[in-house]
Amino acid sequence: MTRYCAFFESLIVGGDRLSMADLRYAFAREELENAETVISSGNVLFEYEDRPSDGLEELLAYLMRDRFDMTAFVAVRNRDEIRAAVEENPFVGSEDTFVHTVLLERQPTAQQFGRLVADHGKLGGEQLALGQRCLFVDYARPPAESLLTMDFIAKRLGCRGTARNVRSLARISAKM
Repeated sequence: MTRYCAFFESLIVGGDRLSMADLRYAFAREELENAETVISSGNVLFEYEDRPSDGLEELLAYLMRDRFDMTAFVAVRNRDEIRAAVEENPFVGSEDTFVHTVLLERQPTAQQFGRLVADHGKLGGEQLALGQRCLFVDYARPPAESLLTMDFIAKRLGCRGTARNVRSLARISAKM
């Protein structure tokens, strides 16, 4: 069995939308074992047989629609992929609470990344770099103050994503 983390976008676990017990039960029904939330409610650790993480993303998206009537983007990564999302981020070491990795549903083309960089130049002082199925962002200020939103990123890259700061990713990797 391989340990994975599912990074859900806009998922509230334990609040009014979805209980952790219901989520664990749904994971168990799909043979996704030992499900537990970590760091914040949008991150779920689980174990499953070794397979490409994009297939698990499709499975979890289906699970959320089928069991909970919720549409949620989910990025799934194994420990090595999470470690790489931290270690390959060129902005690590500055104010790490402002340094994020956006976990993407697929690899954008160089042209799509170029469009993001060109259009972003009009917005602000964030720094951007492209990784393997991820986008590295140094917001240089609180991300909530930035005009560089997930919708803006998704439109330019042609794919969805969900962002986590590198401190959280490092803690998740260590827990795995």
